[in-house]
Amino acid sequence: MVTRKVAAVFGGAGFIGQQVVQRLARLGYVVRIVGRNPEAARVLMTQGNVGQVVPLAADLREDAAIGRAVAGAAVVVNLVGILAEGRKGDFQRLQGELPGRIGAAARAAGVQRMVQLSAIGADAGSPSEYARTKAAGEAAVKAGFPGVVILRPSIVFGPGDQFFNRFAGMARMLPFMPVVCGDTRFQPVYVGDVADAVVAGLTQDGVEGRTFELGGPRVASFRELMAMVLDMTGRRKRLVEIPDRLVRLQARVGEHLPGKPLTRDQLAQLRRDNVVANGAEGFAALGIEPRAMESVVPGYLSRFRRAGRQEGTVSVK
Repeated sequence: MVTRKVAAVFGGAGFIGQQVVQRLARLGYVVRIVGRNPEAARVLMTQGNVGQVVPLAADLREDAAIGRAVAGAAVVVNLVGILAEGRKGDFQRLQGELPGRIGAAARAAGVQRMVQLSAIGADAGSPSEYARTKAAGEAAVKAGFPGVVILRPSIVFGPGDQFFNRFAGMARMLPFMPVVCGDTRFQPVYVGDVADAVVAGLTQDGVEGRTFELGGPRVASFRELMAMVLDMTGRRKRLVEIPDRLVRLQARVGEHLPGKPLTRDQLAQLRRDNVVANGAEGFAALGIEPRAMESVVPGYLSRFRRAGRQEGTVSVK
């Protein structure tokens, strides 16, 4: 009888998780997609053979449920993260504490390898609670599973992303393109490259216990990214810098709107560059060459193009 290796992926039904699950299934793992809502993961069951991709319902508030999820697993991946709180304390519970609890359970279960997805900007001293709890989660998971590989991506793009698709939708609806914190720099990274880095963290020798910052080949300001969206969707509209006072008001209001389009915590993040730090290990150390935005984004933004319109933007400072 052949025993198949098991991978437990927390948050595997999400944007990045779907790519990770596909890759692990191709490597022959039985993949448990662990989360509160197994229905969201059922679409991924077709990514492997019958019984290879298994949605697993787990109440992540309970250590016993986490223990059952990692029992018998060879590798564990934690992709759980949020951009805004649904209720007070979610950042701390899901990003600050949960990684350590998963790491401790994984070590107790004899798991061989673990990868934790964090974020560029994770910093205990950040004004953003998102960034502070990402840093807390890194410290907690290291304490629970010392050999964990930590990945810190910049903004992640790809079909179905919540960045380029969101702003392309705005460009279609609004008479101008709003720019917030236009000078802040980002290093967008392709979702498939992030998934490849996860697999590398689980399979490559000598990476245990290390942290890798993941950024694409191009650094661009927020203003430049908005101009790129307009160019790729063929919409000639103004880039309008939104005054800081108005942005702060929008963030306060946004916290109470469905979907929370902009919160004060997100605004605090937007004020800081989101690029790979000097001297940080990254894709090169994992043997991965990241893909450029220009080779991927136009393909999935084509649905936002307006026939007959010329490309180009008009910048207003």
